[in-house]
Formats: sequence, C-alpha cells, structure tokens
Amino acid sequence: MTRRKLLIAGSAMLTLAALLGVLVVLLPRGATIGLDAFWNHLMSQVRQDWMLSAAYALNWIGGGWVAIALVPLLIVLLLVLLGRWRGAVFAALSFVVSAGLTQLLKEIFARARPDDMLVTSDFGSFPSGHTSNAATIAVVLWLVFPRVWMAIAGVLWVVAMALSRTLLAVHWITDTLGGALVGASAALIVGAFVLSWASLGWLPTPEPAQRSPRDADPPVS
Repeated sequence: MTRRKLLIAGSAMLTLAALLGVLVVLLPRGATIGLDAFWNHLMSQVRQDWMLSAAYALNWIGGGWVAIALVPLLIVLLLVLLGRWRGAVFAALSFVVSAGLTQLLKEIFARARPDDMLVTSDFGSFPSGHTSNAATIAVVLWLVFPRVWMAIAGVLWVVAMALSRTLLAVHWITDTLGGALVGASAALIVGAFVLSWASLGWLPTPEPAQRSPRDADPPVS
C-alpha cells in the first residue's frame, strides 16, 4: 500500500460520507428514508434479550469516556509495549482526526435520531460516532499489522458495532455507514502522511545484504 493509494482511498471514503450526509439531510423523503425506516422496523422485530445485552455492552465500550480515552490509550500503550512507538503516534493521531471529523459532520448535518431510542445519546445522528471509532480502530490495527485475520476481525468489529447501534434504535442504518466511512478515512489519510515515518506494516522489509565470496569465513585448519 503506497502513500498515494492510502490518500486516494481515504479521501474517496470521506467524500462518500459527506455526499451521503447531504443525501440524508437534503432528501429526507428520498431514497434513504425507505431503507432507514425498513431497517429500523426490522431491528425492532428481531430484538432478543441476548442481542440487547450485547448491544448495551458495545454501547458502553464504543461511547463516552471509554471510547474517547480508555480504548485509544490501551491501543497506544499496547503498541508502545510491542516496540511500535511510532505506530502508537500514528494511532493517537488517527483517533483525534476521526473524532474531529465525526463531530464536525454531526454539527453540519444535525440529523435527528430515531424516535424509539433505547439509550440516551448526544446531538446529531449522522454519522455514528460509535461506528466511526470502531472503523478507526480496525483500520489502524490493520495498517500496523497487515494480516488477513486482522482485516477479518476488524470488519466483524465494525459490523457488530453498526448492528448494535441500529438494534438500540439510536441510529439509522445510513448513519452507521457514514460512520464507518469517516472512521476508516481518518486512519487512511493519517496513514498516508506518516507511512514511512511510522514504519507501518505495509512497507516492504529490506532484503539482507548478499555476502560476497571474499566475505566468507576462512576455512578452519
């Protein structure tokens, strides 16, 4: 993954998130309201106690001081303990940029939340802050440790968080899509600027220098 590709991907995701925000705000009776209403009704029909228990847990993990301070600090500390202090700086910057972009778009679009919320939440439904934070975590860890299992775990984490937000009726489904785009874009854009410096996992490992015949160990007599 090159700096150019990271920047293009991050910028495209952020642009898509902004366009989606325009769509859901300027066209409240347009294409998205049908999807949002359908999904909101579907979630109200499939709720089970175990689903709600999991959703309440994710609501706590993905919001408030836990999401703003505790989880980012734990990830930064983990990277430092693993000897990846530059990766830790990259992670911290990504979390700050993600939170800033999310709050900025919330203020710009000022979308109303569903009326049947099961938990209290702050101002602005679009984009979902919980999903944005989850996507930032997923992409940060994937960029630092580019493994297939890390990518799969990240996708599952983001999907679980998005589903939990709609299960609790605290967000529309398009809010979670916007949140995922914003959170991922923040990590990708920051990663584009610190790719070489932070020694992210996408950088190739230099090949060991070839030893010439004259460098060979002398024969033992």
